[in-house]
Amino acid sequence: MRVLYVTGYRPFELNIFKPNDQKILIIKEALKRKLTVLIDEGLEWVLISGQTGVELWTAEVIMELKAEYDIQLGVVPPFENMETRWSEQEQILYKEIVASADFFRPLYKGDYKGAFQFQARDNWIIEKTDGCLMLVDEEYPGSTSYFLEKSKQAMYEKDYLLLEITPFDLEDVVREMELTRHEP
Repeated sequence: MRVLYVTGYRPFELNIFKPNDQKILIIKEALKRKLTVLIDEGLEWVLISGQTGVELWTAEVIMELKAEYDIQLGVVPPFENMETRWSEQEQILYKEIVASADFFRPLYKGDYKGAFQFQARDNWIIEKTDGCLMLVDEEYPGSTSYFLEKSKQAMYEKDYLLLEITPFDLEDVVREMELTRHEP
């Protein structure tokens, strides 16, 4: 796999309301572990659409990994000015990520026009990537549900790879982090 899309929940879906929430560290560690393995196996590009939550945290992880690995980050939002309705802190983070990304291009010029822009984004991502890494609990897919279904469909139509980080994976990360913290 050369090109991977990473997505998942938004902060509010994970009951995360502050940028220093410990859950973010756990999620970023889980992302780092999965991405490092994929990079070692030949991953060259990680794409995000720039949504708050898992996607922006992924971008932060990629920026850290760039110090050790040859990995590129692409940000492809469905339309321009997507971030204008976010908190000031989220807007600052988004602009920092866009500025340091290796590729940035909104799919549509101008502001939000309709749901068709998100559908076009999903179709474009499926077409341009070899697979997806998604933080999801399939019993409660939330905002990931549309892309999750589209990914499953693509698995059968074009040999698309769907990788998941589940709540169980996050629990494993927590246990491992606790073990390493208590080691002498």
